[in-house]
Amino acid sequence: MKPVIKIIYCPKCGWLLRSSWMAQELLTTFQDELGGVTLCPSDTSGHFSIHLEEKLIWDRKSDGGFPEIKILKQRVRDLIAPDKNLGHSDR
Repeated sequence: MKPVIKIIYCPKCGWLLRSSWMAQELLTTFQDELGGVTLCPSDTSGHFSIHLEEKLIWDRKSDGGFPEIKILKQRVRDLIAPDKNLGHSDR
């Protein structure tokens, strides 16, 4: 079974569009490696985190804001497909 990413976002902060864009980027880059991306609205104001299964790979508060898509793709790649070339995202 392929791993699933979960993006938890604050709907009150208007982060659905950002979350959707990140989901699209991850699904496009890892179309053969991922089983999907789930978007989950948070009950906690200001919350934004990204998980691969149960592993936290990004937290807005502890990581200092939102991830650049390049960094997010590298973190996901390192966990699910370490040999995958990300092209310009590896430079």
